[in-house]
Amino acid sequence: MATLVTKKIVVLLSGNGSNLQAMIDKVHNTELNNQRVEIVAVLSNKADAYGLQRAQDAGIPNQVIISKGIASREQYDTLLIAAIEQYQPDLIVMAGFMRILTAQFIDKYQGRMLNIHPSLLPKYQGLNTHQRAIDAGDSEHGASVHFVTEELDSGATVLQAKVPIFAEDNAEDLAERVLTQEHLIYPLAAQWFLSGRLSMVNNQAVLDGVVLPVNGYAAD
Repeated sequence: MATLVTKKIVVLLSGNGSNLQAMIDKVHNTELNNQRVEIVAVLSNKADAYGLQRAQDAGIPNQVIISKGIASREQYDTLLIAAIEQYQPDLIVMAGFMRILTAQFIDKYQGRMLNIHPSLLPKYQGLNTHQRAIDAGDSEHGASVHFVTEELDSGATVLQAKVPIFAEDNAEDLAERVLTQEHLIYPLAAQWFLSGRLSMVNNQAVLDGVVLPVNGYAAD
């Protein structure tokens, strides 16, 4: 029997790692188009990130690359690249990695990095997205999977999921509702990429040969 080619994912995180868990549950050690998909490493800049325990529990190699005390972002990203290159990943998944990446890092992995952001991009880039949506009086909120580029939360959007905002919602209520959707759409986008259906061409997301609109693939 022929050995399956392995498509490799490296996950970067800084905290709880619930999106890592979704990837473990739905993508890790699966077969996709006669290829094996494997999360080959989980890397964190914080030693107390619970995502490292999730990786440990799943038998996935994990490593802490502490950012505190490193002289510059460029120096840190050099260390991070060295760690990633041990695994030669096909895809890098950002799962709550709370660092701004340098141009050096992004240039190296351009088109092979996905992130998930808790808003309907291009709305509410950056932090505190749930409260900002409530304060703006929005009727809906959500999450967006996008390619990582140099401009924060501004890479081509691949896929979005929408949730309603109710009058009685606080930020925690809304965050929980959005997170449930993140766990559905992020593994799907990773599968699209690893199966060759999804790519980034000229800073645009392309799915099955079709350039996606600014809000990505968002079937109602």
